[in-house]
Amino acid sequence: MTLEIPQYCMKAYALLFYRHKTTDEFGQSDLDWLVSSSMRKKIFSLLLRAGWVRKKSKSTYQCEDPTRIFLRLLDFRVPEMIKSSEKEYALTGLSAIEIWSDYSYTQRGKEKSPYFIKVLKKDLGYWKSLFNRHGVPNYIKEGTNIGEYAILIPVDKIDCVEKDGFKVEKLRETLRIAKSNRMYEYPYNYMRSKYGEV
Repeated sequence: MTLEIPQYCMKAYALLFYRHKTTDEFGQSDLDWLVSSSMRKKIFSLLLRAGWVRKKSKSTYQCEDPTRIFLRLLDFRVPEMIKSSEKEYALTGLSAIEIWSDYSYTQRGKEKSPYFIKVLKKDLGYWKSLFNRHGVPNYIKEGTNIGEYAILIPVDKIDCVEKDGFKVEKLRETLRIAKSNRMYEYPYNYMRSKYGEV
């Protein structure tokens, strides 16, 4: 997993990569004359945790390949995060249409990958913390971002079923949402053809 890092860490990575590429090993002492000891420890901790450098020995590191770093920033992480979550949820809206239509309608790509997720109001803090911990932008009810992000829809009660390993809004509600917008005519017809009257 690769996470975004603060600008000061990115500059430190750039300097380390400039000096050592991906082949040479180096230590924290490479930044001795640039930053304080506590700042150096913080930078290396963040670079390591975010996947920008890897530990080679007890005191040495190597830079990860920047091409792989930037490509991994766009990896899909949300599906595994929500599947392993400890709290109730239900994929809803376009995310439910995607699953119920067997992905005949797909809303995601590396450029933009929203997940619409109903969560219990009482669990909103848990979900925000989970996504923040994994560097996934998240919004309440609406929002947008580049790459993967979550739209959390707080509700009092969740009524869902399991499909394809996910908890997803029931088919009847998903059909209602798909029918309400002509853009989703194809997945709506697909779902009606596959499941019939609901």
